[in-house]
Amino acid sequence: MRDIIFQLKPSAPISLQAQIRQNMVSAICAGQLSAGERIPSSRRLADLLNVSRNTVSLAYQRLLDDGFLEVRERSGYYVAGDFPTPPTPVLPTIPSPATDWSRQMRIRPSAQTNIVKPRNWRDYQYPFIYGQVDHALFPIAEWRDCVRQALGRKWLESWTSDAVEHDDPMLVEQVRKRLLPARGILADEDQILITLGAQHALYMCSSLLVSERTTVAIENPGYPDLRNIFRLRTDRIIPATIDGEGLVVDDRLSLAQLICTTPSHQAPTNVTMSVERREQLLAVAAASNALIVEDDYESETNFVGAAVPALKAGDADGRVIYIGSLSKTLFPGLRLGYVVASADIIRELRALRRLMVRHPPSNNQRAAALFLALGHHDALVIRLRRAYKERWLRLRQAFAVQPAPIGALSLGGSSAWVQGPRDLDATKLAATALTKGLIIEPGDVYFMEQPPPRRYYRLGFSSIDTDRIAPGIALLATLVHQALS
Repeated sequence: MRDIIFQLKPSAPISLQAQIRQNMVSAICAGQLSAGERIPSSRRLADLLNVSRNTVSLAYQRLLDDGFLEVRERSGYYVAGDFPTPPTPVLPTIPSPATDWSRQMRIRPSAQTNIVKPRNWRDYQYPFIYGQVDHALFPIAEWRDCVRQALGRKWLESWTSDAVEHDDPMLVEQVRKRLLPARGILADEDQILITLGAQHALYMCSSLLVSERTTVAIENPGYPDLRNIFRLRTDRIIPATIDGEGLVVDDRLSLAQLICTTPSHQAPTNVTMSVERREQLLAVAAASNALIVEDDYESETNFVGAAVPALKAGDADGRVIYIGSLSKTLFPGLRLGYVVASADIIRELRALRRLMVRHPPSNNQRAAALFLALGHHDALVIRLRRAYKERWLRLRQAFAVQPAPIGALSLGGSSAWVQGPRDLDATKLAATALTKGLIIEPGDVYFMEQPPPRRYYRLGFSSIDTDRIAPGIALLATLVHQALS
């Protein structure tokens, strides 16, 4: 066997046995090992890699089972003879001129202003980052058991077949009977569609309902990704004002054919829309024959008083399109959400989804359905509420004990929206904070006006250790005072 570099890392998330198999497969697929070539015995390779012979033997056995290796009696292991040899790459002899792809593009999403977060946020000491999970709170054993059950032979057909445009009936049933009633919503099966998260649902709504002539009202400040999604379809965007009761219902809303809102916890200010304001919004939408997109992105994290039912719960004539997500309770990487709307709208969204992705992965749908059905999700929500409430209180206290004020705090859900001192530039503050191991999120990206206000910033507390909140806020206070001096 020619020299193959085996990169074995004891700290890697996969076993040494899997790493050996991975290195061998890569070498075979890349043509470094040719068909019929002999490879070292398990004893020889174990000595070379300084691992146990049993580890190598198990790796070889899997490679035999998968058809990458073959064994010859009294001779040893060889690369399987029927494994295809990769073609030799052919490089152009004359460099071609650079292609101007920009002339072919109709839109440029990369030019939009978006929220930017460090990908290695876990490496920071004080990660006040929004939308991430605390692994210590997640019941990994229970989730693993649900995944194991979902992948068992009993439900093999449910996740191996192409469901085309259909959803997992068990997950739809759990959404209908377990999740929606908690938000005051009653829906039939044909009024529910499973999506690849709330973002996917918002994009499909924009594709189905918005043209360049459509006027859309969007909260200001509001969720930047929602604003960017709809700006790909229309320039007719009405910035809707936010006050202490949520979305301000004024004459401008009557000009919109579509109104987007986050009534449970307004993103990013955390204000809960009052009952009176909800009634006004539904009345205006009915009078102007507008549709309402309700993004109920964080309904489970309510710490003060009883949870207010969803706007959809008071929707008498079916003009509210309700969007829910499992990202804030399970984990964002699962990418599962749902839409609740009239059957006519769901029918068209289902057909649209078929053209985009056909359906979300069936194995994930079934695992999530089992997680809900077995009560694990309910137990997780209780655990999250307890942990988040403690962090919520700790954050309030940490702000209160600062010798000089560093901003007005608006708490709700799993984050705080902070209005800093008048002369504060939160964008510069966030950049400085990163160098000190502290993550905060500048608030300018949430505003439509140009130039946007610079004094606002957001603090997420879903993934930071409780004991780090007070020292993190103390450091933040120091940086704010330095920035203003």
